[in-house]
Amino acid sequence: MADYIYTMELRLSPQQQRGVTLVQDVARNAGMNLYLTGGAVRDIITGFPIRDLDFTVQGNPLKLQKEFERAGAIIGGADDYFGTLYLTLPGAVRAEIGSARIERHEKTGKPPVVTPATIIEDLRRRDFSVNAMALSLNEGSRGLLMDPFNGAADIELKVLRVLHNYAFVEDPSRLIRASRFAARFHWPLEERTQARYDSAKENNYIEYITDHAIGYEIEQLAYEDDPLNVARVFEKEGWLKVLSPHWTTAKIDTNGLSQLMKTRQQMVDLGYIPQPAPAMLHFLTARLTEKESTDIRKMIPRRDLAEAWRDLEDHAKELSKRLTGKEAATPSRTWKLLSSVRPEMVLFLAITTRQQAVAQKIKNFFTKWREVQQKIPLPEMTELLITPQLPEYPKIAEDVFMLLLDGKMRSRTERLNFLKPLAPPPPPPPPPPKRGRGKAAAAAAAAQVPAPAAGKGKKKGKGEPPAAAAAPAVAAKATAKTAEPAKAAAKPAAKPAAQKTEPKKPAKPAAKKPAPKPAKAAKKKH
Repeated sequence: MADYIYTMELRLSPQQQRGVTLVQDVARNAGMNLYLTGGAVRDIITGFPIRDLDFTVQGNPLKLQKEFERAGAIIGGADDYFGTLYLTLPGAVRAEIGSARIERHEKTGKPPVVTPATIIEDLRRRDFSVNAMALSLNEGSRGLLMDPFNGAADIELKVLRVLHNYAFVEDPSRLIRASRFAARFHWPLEERTQARYDSAKENNYIEYITDHAIGYEIEQLAYEDDPLNVARVFEKEGWLKVLSPHWTTAKIDTNGLSQLMKTRQQMVDLGYIPQPAPAMLHFLTARLTEKESTDIRKMIPRRDLAEAWRDLEDHAKELSKRLTGKEAATPSRTWKLLSSVRPEMVLFLAITTRQQAVAQKIKNFFTKWREVQQKIPLPEMTELLITPQLPEYPKIAEDVFMLLLDGKMRSRTERLNFLKPLAPPPPPPPPPPKRGRGKAAAAAAAAQVPAPAAGKGKKKGKGEPPAAAAAPAVAAKATAKTAEPAKAAAKPAAKPAAQKTEPKKPAKPAAKKPAPKPAKAAKKKH
């Protein structure tokens, strides 16, 4: 289980990972079991780009709309019949949340009868084995892969296999889906699946396809990485006319599509995430009539996509007008304007504009001005200790960038004049070193050491130890002096005992002066 969780976290983009966490939190709070299903699991295992996230809950996801809106998601549409919610999660991540259900087809071309079901029953109603897998996102079973039809093995074999004999009869849109997957992955249909595909095509079961299914397939075409290749396969199989009676590859703006994909990749490399689907639909239907385009637009399930496609040209004209007005009179103002609008607007205008001034500003935004931004931080900023560690650094760096764009900081003097008032104060000087007690004691001990007596030992100037060698001796004497009191203190009762046992030596009598000689008269008496 842990391996699939690790693979999921490794393969998902940071925005998609945050999207998974958001959906997990909402579903958990609502008490619904949540699974990552369908194309998302397939693409995680195959290594193909993960274009969107498909979730399935055991419950009604339509009840969670308000919770998702509070969490920052945008509701792109809802299908009340099938219980499906279309979302755009923060970070421009497309997601679809459906209810676990059983679909019973009573008649070809008629909507199925839908009833709630478990996740395993939901997997059984799907189209191909590679899409009939689920990854649990619930506590206690997170990372558990459910693959009742061995889709992982078909991914290894790189084949498309339907789940049962009547797959194309029950839902004719699976014929179009099989062609789309085969064109995208370059995988063939499994032998029995190919036979059933040919039989359903020969019996013209495609005429029973519903408008909802047509709109869904057109929408998926707009999200393809190479929609022109898929459209050519559709035309070869006859499916392009099923999607729209007058639609052919000749009515597709192939040059516009090619330029769109090139510019989109350039923006992705710069860190932008434009949603190209509205522009894709614009170029795919470039030569259809307005009525034909409107009919297609009405069938698309995601209402936000349909509206973005409809308003695409009007928004582009408005942005072009702003780029030629006072709002973009200087490079810095132009940068702020293009950074604030939706990236898909910049993407579409970069391809369709006919105004040289607008095209040049967008080109500078992608190339020349990026080189100026790479020069920050300036050497003068480093000298003045204006580094990313400062809380106000982002604002300073942005102001410097804007001035550089407008050519207002050409010389070193101009840069220093601007940066010096913003520099942090210099650090205070270190405090002066304090003389410790150890040094004072050592100095006092050194002063008490007597000088060697003159005339003893060797002659003066010969055999005298150098100062460096004499220092350890001085230190040793000082240590010995301090050690003697310690030894005496360690045996406080020893001295009195020793004084009692040792006999006292008689004190020497004081020296007496010789008595004066007696006088001669005294001798005569004796």
